[in-house]
Amino acid sequence: MMVLCLLCSWHVTPHIYARLVSIGLLGLALTALGPRRADAQSTPTAEPPNASSQAATAASDERVAQLAEPDFRLITLPSTLRLPLHKSNFQLTHRFNGNLRNGSFGHQAGNLFGLDQGAVVGFEYRFAVVRHVQAAVYRTAIDKTFQFYGKYDAVHQRGSAPVSISGLVSVEGGNNFRDRYAPALGVVVSRTVGDRFAMYVAPVWVHNTAAVLKVDRDTTYIGVGGRLRVSPTVYVVAETSPRVAGYSPDKPAFAFGVEKRAGGHLFQLNFGNGQGTTFGQTARGGFPHALFMGFNLARKFF
Repeated sequence: MMVLCLLCSWHVTPHIYARLVSIGLLGLALTALGPRRADAQSTPTAEPPNASSQAATAASDERVAQLAEPDFRLITLPSTLRLPLHKSNFQLTHRFNGNLRNGSFGHQAGNLFGLDQGAVVGFEYRFAVVRHVQAAVYRTAIDKTFQFYGKYDAVHQRGSAPVSISGLVSVEGGNNFRDRYAPALGVVVSRTVGDRFAMYVAPVWVHNTAAVLKVDRDTTYIGVGGRLRVSPTVYVVAETSPRVAGYSPDKPAFAFGVEKRAGGHLFQLNFGNGQGTTFGQTARGGFPHALFMGFNLARKFF
């Protein structure tokens, strides 16, 4: 990438110098012909900035690795990471069933700290259908839930914009999207500090969160989290999602973890009080006196 930038600079700079020299010589010639002639001819020589070049530069920026924000999720909460046009990302979520807060150390070691007790697995694929708009489909084994959602990356932190803002819209359904539908609306606001730290606030409203009880209820929660890069490719992450209105069983969901970036891959080992990974499952909270080990594995295709 650095080599390409140097080549581009070498190609463009002489062109700009040549144009400036040409304009200067033309101005001198017009001045010699007279003030009126020069005034009449000077206006057409001014050219607007190259809009296509600016657009190409902005598009290429989306392909550059964002060191403070390497993934489209924090742990469960969404991030504001942009996806280049017509590019995609695949993610695997995995939460073991063993509760690490049950039994003695020997008991946990005998179950290989939950690895022997099965797991809840989810698969996600997302694609940038148009610039700054992502469409994703996600399927998790919890209640055989399918989630379809879109994300619009409306504002990107740069210059006069102190934060990044993304809008979210989603609908999920259990039994392979046959029943217990739960639409959701939300916003993610992030702020990065250099290439080391990113913080997130994500208010989300979810409808029909008590469907399993056959009760029509809504839930609003505010996800809060952060990611800190502690070495060139290693991060620590943490998040929590307290409910602020509506149906709020059990405890607010929380999780923390450590992750490793390797090129287009990201591996995250995490621990949390729940196994839910959709907006509706996060709204229902985590279990009291529970801690589950899990991991996320992501792969960018750009």
